[in-house]
Amino acid sequence: MSKVLIRGARVLGGEPQDVLIDGETVAEVGTGIDAAGATVIEAEGQVLLPGLVDLHTHLREPGREDSETVLTGTKAAAVGGFTAVHAMANTFPVADTAGVVEQVWRLGKESGYCDVQPVGAVTVGLEGKQLAELGAMHDSAAGVKVFSDDGKCVDDAVIMRRALEYVKAFDGVVAQHAQEPRLTEGAQMNEGVVSAELGLGGWPAVAEESIIARDVLLAAHVGSRVHICHLSTAGSVEIVRWAKSKGWNVTAEVTPHHLLLTDELVRSYNPVYKVNPPLRTEADVMALREALADGTIDCVATDHAPHPHEDKDCEWAAAAMGMVGLETALPVVQQTMVDTGLLDWAGVADRMSFRPAAIGRLEGHGRPVSAGEPANLTLVDPAYRGAVDPAGFASRSRNTPYEGRELPGRVTHTFLRGRATVVDGKLA
Repeated sequence: MSKVLIRGARVLGGEPQDVLIDGETVAEVGTGIDAAGATVIEAEGQVLLPGLVDLHTHLREPGREDSETVLTGTKAAAVGGFTAVHAMANTFPVADTAGVVEQVWRLGKESGYCDVQPVGAVTVGLEGKQLAELGAMHDSAAGVKVFSDDGKCVDDAVIMRRALEYVKAFDGVVAQHAQEPRLTEGAQMNEGVVSAELGLGGWPAVAEESIIARDVLLAAHVGSRVHICHLSTAGSVEIVRWAKSKGWNVTAEVTPHHLLLTDELVRSYNPVYKVNPPLRTEADVMALREALADGTIDCVATDHAPHPHEDKDCEWAAAAMGMVGLETALPVVQQTMVDTGLLDWAGVADRMSFRPAAIGRLEGHGRPVSAGEPANLTLVDPAYRGAVDPAGFASRSRNTPYEGRELPGRVTHTFLRGRATVVDGKLA
């Protein structure tokens, strides 16, 4: 393994420093480090972060390789500055057995662009009726610690309680897709003024909030860990804030698109804006930003949801829900949180690396940028400005809501255990 010297980078947004990578680890952090024998990266003005960690990625393999594969998804992750992603269980077949999660884990090992940690299904076939093989998935080579039926809600309170009790034995966590199904039958967008004007079926905030309220109470009752996926309403923020004030073991994530986009965009009837949970109101967006800033929301997770062209290039009602997000996540967070003064770069490192790695109990990631630590690193040029062009995406899918929109910041380099996966903004 060669040596790499990153010269003059602002580590976590602080004063410029040199960082020497030797093999798989950070060898030295300081000023005036000897560069003899090292490849030098001049990083003046750039910010060095720990490698980003995504708790919520859809890689689609096995079964929907027309949308994404583990290889293309991890390439997209690397371009976005991620060194680890959690692969959701709603594949075909569903990742509800040790065999399937091990397959995804091995595909991740082979891809080499970032670490892939499979998420196991909570219930068999995501059907919400019978617990999946939680213990077997945990004991497998994949070492599953996060379980979710994401895409569907575990709406049966007894099943949810049993899952929380089961994962407690090995310090696992149940990540809930909070959506009361009876309250969202036929729903097409956020329920509110815009849905009424457009005549589209409304998705009420209470469909999310009622499940979160139930599940934080269940987690407290059994003394287990619950994580709320893609929290999207101001009311959900208040419930999580209340649960945390009680000292309960509750964590939550927000997506980049819920920090920036609102339901007003649905007036275009462009299915690229159709997502689950739906885009909410400006008031919700502001509440989510404030909650991420004050730590009520623990982390940013992309909910990267690739779809082939034909699943989005159709009428609104028939279109699939979801957006790709790995390659644009950090620029959106810079625009909504850093450039607005709500978070500094150390806060970004906390919300996009340290905390998601801690929630997922992911070893070797979310570590400080200091000597002796794994060299999982992301170098960002915050001064960059450019329009989003999905034609250049590493992802197999192009369903981004940001096409043509100017976003700030660009990942210039990503390192996975000392090996460059991205150099000058391009895949290595």
